[in-house]
Formats: sequence, C-alpha cells, structure tokens
Amino acid sequence: MATLVFDIETSALSQSHFDEAQREYLFRDAERIAEPAAREARRTELEQQLNLYPFTARVVCIAMLNADTARGQVLFLAADVDEGAGTDPGVEFIACLDEAELLSAFWEVARHYEQVVTFNGRGFDVPFLYLRSAILNVPISRKHWLGYRFATEPHCDLAEQLTFYSVSGRDGAARRFNLDFYCKAFGVESPKSHGVTGGDVNQLMAEGRHRDIAEYCLRDVRATVQLHRVWRERLMGIK
Repeated sequence: MATLVFDIETSALSQSHFDEAQREYLFRDAERIAEPAAREARRTELEQQLNLYPFTARVVCIAMLNADTARGQVLFLAADVDEGAGTDPGVEFIACLDEAELLSAFWEVARHYEQVVTFNGRGFDVPFLYLRSAILNVPISRKHWLGYRFATEPHCDLAEQLTFYSVSGRDGAARRFNLDFYCKAFGVESPKSHGVTGGDVNQLMAEGRHRDIAEYCLRDVRATVQLHRVWRERLMGIK
C-alpha cells in the first residue's frame, strides 16, 4: 500500500487580520508585565509563537513524497514564481496563488494514500491542516489520519515512535529530540544543513523567498523518509 510522507511550513497571519479584542487576547500575557523591556521581550516571544496555531497562522508550503518511489510535489504560496523540477528528480514544484488552492491540491493528492508518515504530524501537521481546511471550507479527503495514537496505521508519527509514545517523559532515556538531532544521530542528512530552519519562514516570506521555503520543506520530507526507513528496519515492532 502506497505511503505518503509529508511536512508543512506555516507563517503567522498579519496582525491586521485580527480585531482589537483578538489582539488583546493574544498579547494579554505581555501587557501584564510592568517593566517595558521585559514586556516587549514577552510580546516578541508571543508574536513568534503565532506561527504554531491554525487560528493565527496559515499553511505556506506542503512538501510530499511517495515513500517507495521518492516522487512527489511541493506546493507553496507564491504569486509569480517559476515552477517545474527542482534539484530533486521526480519532484514537481507547484506555486499556488492562495492557501485554499494549496490545501485543495494537497487533499487531492492525499486521497490516493491510505498510509501516511510524518515527524510530529499527529501533534502538529495533521490537526493544523484539518483546522485550516475547515476555516477556509476546503473539503478534507482523509479524516482518519489522527487515528489511534498507539498504532502506526494509518499514521506513523516518528516523533512518537522514537520516544516509544513518550514512555520516559521529558527527561528519561527516550526523551524527545527534534528532527535535526535524530537525523544526526542516525547518520541521516539534516534538513538544516543548508542554513535554513522553520524559524526563518516568516522572514523568508517577507523577502519573497518562496522557493527557498519550498526547498527547505522538501529537505524535511527527504530526511523523514530516510528516518522512517531506519525506524522500520531497526525498531519497528518494539512495544
């Protein structure tokens, strides 16, 4: 059965998107701080966290690969960017004019796959996609990807598998690390080796560097494919 491996990149919505009551709610924690410098630092921290929530951010890129054939697509937001093949043969880069178009294209591909592999997809990518799709009224073709947590079908979340479902909590032997750390530990090329991280997405969007975001997201997926192979060959079945 064909397996889809994917990753998303998100970027905070402009603050003009929110009304006064919403902005007050989002930054309430900062406004409680009396000291100006500390208050501004906390506000900056809260602004950075807006990328993490589907009610304050949007999907700007989705990279996806067939785990067996290594063929796939990278969908990304851009008004006027060259499409076509990138540095990876078999991968098509597709520029989308808006988020609804991007999500619709993703769900069209997703309906051909029953199995999905992610890194932290159950905790982030999948619920983010579900909620953004619902907000934009984009039909969802796969509504079962959250599934039963203690199972790898239809969704194998490597962040859960490599911690054995958080068996040892935050500080034990199986504590959770980020994708970069796991890649380096298992001899997989890190997606951050090219100098771009998820924390750069807002700035890259502001600079119009949409293709750089797409290339970075694809590297995340390439790394996830290889990490999944390591898990399947060396750890699958351990409970």
